[in-house]
Formats: sequence, C-alpha cells, structure tokens
Amino acid sequence: MHLSLRAGERIFINGAVLRADRKVTIELLNDATFLLENHVLQVEDATTPLRQLYFVVQAVLIDPASADRALGVFRDLHAATVAAFSNEEVVNGLRNVADLVGAGRPFDALKVIRSLFPVEAAIIQGGAKTAPTQAA
Repeated sequence: MHLSLRAGERIFINGAVLRADRKVTIELLNDATFLLENHVLQVEDATTPLRQLYFVVQAVLIDPASADRALGVFRDLHAATVAAFSNEEVVNGLRNVADLVGAGRPFDALKVIRSLFPVEAAIIQGGAKTAPTQAA
C-alpha cells in the first residue's frame, strides 16, 4: 500500500507516530495498523455520542498496547450509544461497528462511524432521536 504525506503531516502506524519533514510517499510492505492524521479525532472534538465512540475505537488502533482497556470502554460506550438512538440507520451501523471491532477490524469500524456523523448531526440539529424523513 502506498501512502502520500505532505510536509509536516503525521501518520500513526502500529502505535508509533511518524511525521514527514517533506512531501514523501511511503510504501507499507506488510500488514500494519495505521491512521492518517486527518482521520484522527482530538479529545476536545469528541462532543457527540458517535464522536466519543470513534475516539475510543481510534484508541484501539493508535495504542495497541492499551487496546484491551480501550475495548472494555468500547463495550460499555457502544451499549449506551445504541440505547441513545432509535434511528434505524445509526442502530444498524452501530451493530456493524461492534461486529468489525469484535473481528479485530477497528480501521473499518472507524470508517462506518465516520459515515454516520452526518446522520447524527441531522438528528442533533432536529432535536430528536430519529433523522427527519424526506418527502418522496
């Protein structure tokens, strides 16, 4: 897999943080767990239930040494997050997230959670547990 980084951009690989000092392309020659800087959520941005869940799954990916502890937090937070939503798209997405995390695929779980951010934003903006329905 080839990854292109801009000068100053960071990448998290197997728990290590690397920063490019200039534009660079790197090739990963074996399986590695990585997260690009633009997909890293800062703690101060974990302001909604899905963003908090994302932050915990991100911790599993970024810090493999503490993954067991983060997985315990994930299980509790996941259950609370599922209970907080009645929107079918979010609930189904969260079921998928649990399956992916359980299968050791946190990177894929992060992609699913990110895809649910717009739905969550619409729910929050509407002040209800379900997203507004659109007229046909």
